[in-house]
Amino acid sequence: MMNKSMTLKQLNAFSTVARFGSFAEACEYLHISQPALSISVKNLEDVVGGRLFYRTTRALVLTPEGKVFLNSARRLLLDAESSLGEIKNLFGLSRGLLNIAVMPSFASANLAKYIQNFKSECPAVNIKIFDVVAEEAIEMVRLERAELAITFEPSELDDLSFEPLFTDEFVAALPTGHILLENQNVSWEQLTRFPFIALQKPSNIRYLIEQSLATVGGNISVEIEANQLLTIVTLIAKGLGVSAMPQIYANNIVQSGIEYRPLVIPTVTRNIGIITKKRAPLSKSAEQFIKTLCGGFVD
Repeated sequence: MMNKSMTLKQLNAFSTVARFGSFAEACEYLHISQPALSISVKNLEDVVGGRLFYRTTRALVLTPEGKVFLNSARRLLLDAESSLGEIKNLFGLSRGLLNIAVMPSFASANLAKYIQNFKSECPAVNIKIFDVVAEEAIEMVRLERAELAITFEPSELDDLSFEPLFTDEFVAALPTGHILLENQNVSWEQLTRFPFIALQKPSNIRYLIEQSLATVGGNISVEIEANQLLTIVTLIAKGLGVSAMPQIYANNIVQSGIEYRPLVIPTVTRNIGIITKKRAPLSKSAEQFIKTLCGGFVD
């Protein structure tokens, strides 16, 4: 025998009849015919296993079981209405939470203006930003701890999708007054003559630099290693060495004590874009944020 399930339509019919104490008045309120209303109530009684109403000579009255069930029915209807309102708010971007993972160089340099643009369109959506190294940002998308990541294009996508935003170049980061600032461009061979400060492994920036230098038979002799680009900037400003960093970051950290020049021979570039997980549907909030990002790089 097939199990029957009650529906919101049945609960609403039962609750409305109980409210008015009359099938006729309930029909008028719900704008349905009396046979249709009677069928809904009868089907609900079949589901719960007994009568919910009985008739007296003067009125339609709830059975004792009906009185108990009425409270539950009303609570279920309220929960359903609340849930419907909540999901409509999510789809309408009136509410929501967006988790994004962003590599520090982009987070410190470019992210704020896109957050500002997004919040102007979707002010009620809360955003949680994980400014983590590129490798961790990618892993957070894989583990679905973040809906999207903004980082460089990984060598292996596997279960991920990559949408490019722009191409970034590496520049030579130098302390004020450094002799290499006399040049319009700095070659890697020139840069690596000086004490070099680098990100610690397994940073992909570090690997990209080493791989690019290997193509022209070059290498770096690292004297100081750090975990964050901001730390490297501070060390350079104190005259403790030179480094190479993404131009996207260098554009926003030029300050007293540090300057940069384009790096050539070889020119090291990387694509920066949006990482999402394949076959994982995005929330409306994430879709809108991606539109905001892509719109900012149209040119």
